[in-house]
Amino acid sequence: MKDAATPETVSREKWEQARSELLVREKELTHARDALAAARRRLPMTPMEPVTVEGPHGPVPLQDVFEGRRMLIVYHFMWNAHAPHHQQCEGCTHSQAAMTAAVCAYLVERDVTYAVFSSGPLDQILAYREFMGWTTPWYSTADSGEVLATRDGGDLRCYLRTDDQVFQTYETKWRGIEAMMPTLQLLDLTPYGRQETWEDSPVTVQLDQPGAWWRRDGRPVAQWTRTREPVD
Repeated sequence: MKDAATPETVSREKWEQARSELLVREKELTHARDALAAARRRLPMTPMEPVTVEGPHGPVPLQDVFEGRRMLIVYHFMWNAHAPHHQQCEGCTHSQAAMTAAVCAYLVERDVTYAVFSSGPLDQILAYREFMGWTTPWYSTADSGEVLATRDGGDLRCYLRTDDQVFQTYETKWRGIEAMMPTLQLLDLTPYGRQETWEDSPVTVQLDQPGAWWRRDGRPVAQWTRTREPVD
């Protein structure tokens, strides 16, 4: 990285002019994003069939996952059943890494509960949560049937609860999951960006395939904050 090319060097005056011109586009994007969020809030909702998930104290209905709040955000963490920790999904680990107790506390202030669902056995799921030092509620959908099934994991879904009914209001996946990944938003502010092959970057720098850098030396990167043990 130290030998990578750098952006053009200009005077402070020219830099401020270029920054001001970009700010106009940034504000346009902010307004467009606000309008899109408003349209998202106006989506219709669809009722959920009755379904249970397995938590630490046994099966519970989906309503109970709300923990008494009106809204629920669920991330579907892709699960590799019976695989060791280092073989779990690096993308889902990256997504979940930012969902700390402090972040979830702010969601609670807006009457929102955040939880994670996985299709794997609950004991394996909770062991991984403990290994990573996470505290967010995590449930198994192994016996939940098709109601909560995902095609390949990695879905982010939103629900609304009335007194006796749960409705789904939204879902997204792939790049829509970037809402959970502040690392990507911060990298987008830097001159080298995410350093991935799909990006339009005027600065020459070594590029990786999308997401390839989320795993290092055989582990999802976040795991190296929890252990120094080499991968067999």
